Amino acid sequence: MNNQETYLIEIAGVKRALPLFRVKPGLRIAVLNILGDTELVQVAAAALAKKLENISYDLFVTAEAKAIPLAYALSVETGKPYIVLRKSYKSYMGAAIIAETLSITTGEPQTLILDEKDQELARGKKVVLVDDVISTGSTLEGMKTVMQKAGAEVVCEAAILTEGDREQWINVISLGHLPLFPD
Repeated sequence: MNNQETYLIEIAGVKRALPLFRVKPGLRIAVLNILGDTELVQVAAAALAKKLENISYDLFVTAEAKAIPLAYALSVETGKPYIVLRKSYKSYMGAAIIAETLSITTGEPQTLILDEKDQELARGKKVVLVDDVISTGSTLEGMKTVMQKAGAEVVCEAAILTEGDREQWINVISLGHLPLFPD
């Protein structure tokens, strides 16, 4: 029997109980993990696509790994392509563009890398940055830095959920908001 404390959410009619996870002493967050949750990914992508209808954009950009299914589903839903910023460099990536950011879940620096082959896809394009949950904004800042270096224009930020200070994310297109859980 699992006694894990959870926080209930509803996204586009789909309900989930998110486990609370301690990220540092005195602070827990509700963890949304969409990997393998096809039902939630599909309804979230459809709802976000609807919210993006009046925005002019060419491309979705996300960071590896948890938001990849969302970017893929948004691509299918809208017919717009997507690219993934990787977290580790492989030699086949060529002359990649790199930015550093800090992960809220690990507290460690993380690298975001735009593969050389995807640079042409991004250059001169209007992009929507996509994430599953926007918490501190560090991943967004890293994605913005990479897109600026690639010559792309970020026109919008979208996520299934935002977290923390709701006012900080007023310009993010999202489907809901998660509070922080001090303990």
